[in-house]
Amino acid sequence: MSQKIFALLFLLLFSSASYSELVIRVTQGNDKPTRIAIAPIDQTGIQAGEDISRIVESDLQRSGLFETIERRDMLAFPGRAQDVYYRDWRLLGTEYLVAGQLRSVGGGRYQLEFSLLNVTAQKTELTHKVSGSINQMRDLAHLVSDKVYEEITGIRGAFSTRLAYVTAIRKNNKYTYRLNVADADGAREKLVLESAEPIMSPSWSGNGKELAYVSFETGRPAIFRQNLVTATRQQLTNFTGLNGAPSWSPDGTQMALVLSKDGNPEIYLLDLQTNKFTRLTRHFAIDTEPTWMPDGKNLLFTSDRGGTPQIYKLNIATKRTERLTFTGNYNARPSLSPDGRTMAMVHRDTDTFHIASFDLKTGRMIELTETRLDESPTVAPNGAMLMYATKQGDRGVLAAVSLDAGVRYVLPSSIGDVREPAWSPFLR
Repeated sequence: MSQKIFALLFLLLFSSASYSELVIRVTQGNDKPTRIAIAPIDQTGIQAGEDISRIVESDLQRSGLFETIERRDMLAFPGRAQDVYYRDWRLLGTEYLVAGQLRSVGGGRYQLEFSLLNVTAQKTELTHKVSGSINQMRDLAHLVSDKVYEEITGIRGAFSTRLAYVTAIRKNNKYTYRLNVADADGAREKLVLESAEPIMSPSWSGNGKELAYVSFETGRPAIFRQNLVTATRQQLTNFTGLNGAPSWSPDGTQMALVLSKDGNPEIYLLDLQTNKFTRLTRHFAIDTEPTWMPDGKNLLFTSDRGGTPQIYKLNIATKRTERLTFTGNYNARPSLSPDGRTMAMVHRDTDTFHIASFDLKTGRMIELTETRLDESPTVAPNGAMLMYATKQGDRGVLAAVSLDAGVRYVLPSSIGDVREPAWSPFLR
């Protein structure tokens, strides 16, 4: 593949987009899901504005590991563990039950106390309290989901995390591009940046408080960082040529990125305190798409130095590079699981782009998706799921799949296409 074609593919990879909140639809779940009932939270006298139990139901269903009991089938709505009659729930085939109460604790604050009960063993597995304001009811619901999910599966829940993604709406043959941030379930979409020029490659800081991204608002690609609370922005690069693919270091002090200021796309390191740039790669091929390994000492990146786009590992201190992928004629856009062992990537073996996982210890590769033109994988901070952009008919949507390919769901929008997902780190 020539450099020109690879560069074109690189730009295409980042050039589509959409508008409107996402709606999740589970398309494939676990063969033997755990049956769980989420009793309506007792919120007597409190106008919470959100149905907390429904949000918890939706979170657990989206994981694909749970089958929830319909509310209309429930024989009782207990708010406390001591109010539960296990026989009623065994009749429904329930394995676990969540019951809780919401009460005012003064000062505009509310406390939600909930219990997870093992119906089969007839015992309480967990009792926990979370608190917040009336505007944080969705946050409280996601925290309940996180605790329940972790108690049953042993894996930390990621329902309280967020998604960043790029959208665009077309009107009169012109696009308006938007960088959005939403809850992991697609709700509470918030606008970060709007522009008449493309926005690409959102990347989260390790503390979840900032985004880096590429914007063409200056007339050429430039990398910006933006605080999500204050909306303060800082332009980090303004070089001639390519300024792209920003990736925060785990400790938030550095950023890996791609610059062609010296004539060829290379990987650079930017010290965010001194603003000093250090060149890491020197090769006539295209080196792009850096992503940090958890140790903060190594990077993965995509290069066509071997003739086709493949993924390489770079030691930052020694500059030593090692090719990791050999199966297929195209492997790109690496994204790592939190333990650093499993790598998600865009993979092509014949003529179709899929998302695949690659075990860095065993070298085993698994194709996770079956749709066409799958791109931009991003792994959840608990390593259970990954999200990617794909096509549904002639529209772009976001989709998610578990790393064992056993669970799938899609997040279509009501209007247009969606691209460039980036899953946040844990926020608490």
